[in-house]
Amino acid sequence: MCRHLAYLGPPTAVGELLTRGTHSLRTQSWAPREMRDGGTINADGFGVAWWLPADAAPADHGAGVTWHGGATGDPRDTAVDRAATVSRYRNAAPIWTDPAVEEVLPQLRSTAVLAAIRSATVGMPVERGACAPFTHGHWAFSHNGAIPDWRRTLTDVAAQFGAPSLLEAESLTDSATLWVILHGLLTRADAPESAAGETTPGTVLREVVRAVLARSPQARLNLLLGDGETVWATTWHHSLAVLVTDEFAVVASEPYDDDARWRSLADRQLVVVRPGSLTVESLETDDERAGS
Repeated sequence: MCRHLAYLGPPTAVGELLTRGTHSLRTQSWAPREMRDGGTINADGFGVAWWLPADAAPADHGAGVTWHGGATGDPRDTAVDRAATVSRYRNAAPIWTDPAVEEVLPQLRSTAVLAAIRSATVGMPVERGACAPFTHGHWAFSHNGAIPDWRRTLTDVAAQFGAPSLLEAESLTDSATLWVILHGLLTRADAPESAAGETTPGTVLREVVRAVLARSPQARLNLLLGDGETVWATTWHHSLAVLVTDEFAVVASEPYDDDARWRSLADRQLVVVRPGSLTVESLETDDERAGS
């Protein structure tokens, strides 16, 4: 269906993460290894998001203009705070056709990056707005999978959670519409009046995955969510691997190289990753695990 990747660690070139390793994300666009009946190539566009501290933009930058600068040598480059802003680049063309991957994006540096390549589900548009990452505030999101009967399913899920209007979706796709529901819940959890710790991003992902599956049991829901400090992911049908050290962490649909430290994750898991930290929990209920 798609392939995606998230990175947290020391400042690194955004474009280099797209081409890193002998089995890079770009290579996976034409030679994926673990699509699991989700297509054969990922040639329907790509995108990449990266985080910068909110105070890293030049003071004279125009209002409403997103700054796309790189690392400045400031010590703040080594950490991204909760006020970090997200910049994004997307293209509906195959990633291997875009010269920006090697000519522009390598000039940008960040401590947090989330990228995706797309294999469009039959019947869904191939357009820039359909390409992940989807962003809102300090969040970025990607969905590897598909939701059968997604219009009815997500309309019901949106009603369950009191989500914003689904007309806010950037594209008429299951992934873009799912993001409207998710960012509505995340924004609500971020609100100052929310009880601290009551709703976490992991809780949001878990609840939404369960709600979708209750209405569309054949849905494929490998979700990837980042805020510039932490990455949350789910495995539901499609592959996912992690490479976590004390210095950096990578979450990817497929390992981009042969590093022995890569760890493949089991299906139906909720994953939380930071450098030096990996938490994996089942998405299934006790009854479901007992009956499997």
